[in-house]
Amino acid sequence: METKDRYRGGMTTNAPLRRLGSSGPAVFPLALGCMGMSGMYGHADEGESLATIHAALERGVTLLDTGDFYGVGHNEMLIGRALKGRRHQALLSVKFGALRSPDGGWTGVDARPAAVKNFLAYSLTRLGVDHVDVYRSARLDPAVPIEETIGAVAELVKVGYVRHIGLSEVGPETIRRAQAVHPIADLQIEYSLISRGPEAKIFPVLAELGVGVTAYGVLSRGLLAGSQPAGPRDFRAHLPRFTGDNRARNEVLVAALRKLAEEKGVAVSALAIAWVLAKGEGVVPVVGARTRAQLADSLSALEVRLSPVDLARLEEAVPASAVAGARYDERQMSVLDSER
Repeated sequence: METKDRYRGGMTTNAPLRRLGSSGPAVFPLALGCMGMSGMYGHADEGESLATIHAALERGVTLLDTGDFYGVGHNEMLIGRALKGRRHQALLSVKFGALRSPDGGWTGVDARPAAVKNFLAYSLTRLGVDHVDVYRSARLDPAVPIEETIGAVAELVKVGYVRHIGLSEVGPETIRRAQAVHPIADLQIEYSLISRGPEAKIFPVLAELGVGVTAYGVLSRGLLAGSQPAGPRDFRAHLPRFTGDNRARNEVLVAALRKLAEEKGVAVSALAIAWVLAKGEGVVPVVGARTRAQLADSLSALEVRLSPVDLARLEEAVPASAVAGARYDERQMSVLDSER
């Protein structure tokens, strides 16, 4: 089995790598999601963000996840600075397609072939690289057949600007149609103790087709770790699970998870991430650590061993059916291909 040296507490151990599907790259078992470093959760200290990326790479993390629309390009430029002299240590997963306005608003999705190539041209410049390792549309563009979008990315693979193709938040039919055009490395989708929707219809299709999973929202955007929105500029302040009576009801689940974490003597976040890691060798959690302390907590999940009894207790104490509120607001949920 492939391994990657991992440094923790001054010691070197080996972490088995996980392959993204049958066609994708082998990666460290946790990926670093960099979205929160560009304002999505309120202010982020740029120096600490850079230090966190460097610490992740030093600990053996290989996959960095970003989107060209995170911070309207800021996130890619940040990663570009972080990777100077370190490009060989990282694999880059980039999402494209979400359209922004000068006031920071969201205006739709564009996954036309010409737009795909245009988006990548800007990403390569901002990142300061000659290729990206996994390229994916952030959302399905309802106006463009998925075959056209994947075909455009496949052309970029052929000429070397992209190494692998991924998908994001799409359902079974779209996955099958995309795979028929070009091998798909992985589907990026929200998955956690309290967001288990993909298990019913999506994960079986991925297993059948040999497509991996990069799971984001493994802490339900910090909810499971007891995190609170930092203010109105923190987009979580507008998510159903963090607002009104839903927040109070969800605190009961957080308290139950905290109790189990205390019993095992581990951080709450580590226990929640360990649950995702235990759901299959083809699942790679994307952790949104913005600080070195958060990163350390996340990496400690690799030391947590969960037996079948542990998993059953977790799922009984924190049942997905008990969570109050959807993972996005009603409008966003209505347009997600993965929710159809």
